Amino acid sequence: MAKQTGETVLLYHIEGEKGRMLKALLVQNGIRIRSVKPEQYGQPIGFLAGVKGIEPWEGTYQGEDFPEEMMVLKGIFGRRLDMLLGLMRREGISIGLKAVVTEQNMLWDSVKLYEEIREEHEAMTQG
Repeated sequence: MAKQTGETVLLYHIEGEKGRMLKALLVQNGIRIRSVKPEQYGQPIGFLAGVKGIEPWEGTYQGEDFPEEMMVLKGIFGRRLDMLLGLMRREGISIGLKAVVTEQNMLWDSVKLYEEIREEHEAMTQG
């Protein structure tokens, strides 16, 4: 079984001033950051986030990019997660699509995770 260690955040399309602010906030709180590029979208989320025991898949992603910002958190739970989200709100940093690495999604690629949380986000904002 793969083991999650350390706090890491995967960032997708979070750039400019918002990206600088978010990265500074994460670094100040000792959280590792990885900006994921489209050619890495075919790799398992767990591998990108540094989950021990999850190996990279062969090949480079050649499919469509997705346009939205997305943030994926590994190893950040409970009060630590509440604190991080509170700091983001206080700083005016809003990311609509957020997920936590789980046993269920750590073997998904970035596109599958994006599609799943996009669907959930739409259902929550419309319902």
